[in-house]
Amino acid sequence: MNKDNGFPCDGADGDGEESADALSADALLEATADALLEEELRQAAAVLDPVPGFLRQLAIEAYALRDLDARIAELTFDSLVDALPVRGVTDAPRMLTFRAGALTVDVEVTGEGLIGQVLPPGSARIEVLGGPGAARPVTVDTLGRFISDAPPSGPFALRLRTGTEVIVTEWLRA
Repeated sequence: MNKDNGFPCDGADGDGEESADALSADALLEATADALLEEELRQAAAVLDPVPGFLRQLAIEAYALRDLDARIAELTFDSLVDALPVRGVTDAPRMLTFRAGALTVDVEVTGEGLIGQVLPPGSARIEVLGGPGAARPVTVDTLGRFISDAPPSGPFALRLRTGTEVIVTEWLRA
């Protein structure tokens, strides 16, 4: 009630509180106004500052590379950081070791590709992940050895699929 004139106020029940109907109507109007403003801003951004097609494709492919159930293999050795230089060797291959629990992956990165071994040996599928291109599958033999003839041309990671789990290495530059 309006204390000045004794009549009920619009949107109020008798004790000065706004009714639930008035609150839900106001909330609905506000949500609709917010949605309209958001859509107008989205359209303006699409016209004035569109996302380049290649960037949109990169985002889609990066999202496709994610693996929510994958364990991350930790980099435990990198010859660029941990090894002592050898005199007379100018183009030594990069040696990497990743570890996830009892699983170890040793990788040698050269200009010709990747050579590596999964320990303990067992059946596994490996994919070399890199940039916007598709993941390149690599065959693992019974001793856990694998070879990729294509050298990584930028940042890369390995995704290992064993019979029970998925393991992804950290992303590194070749």
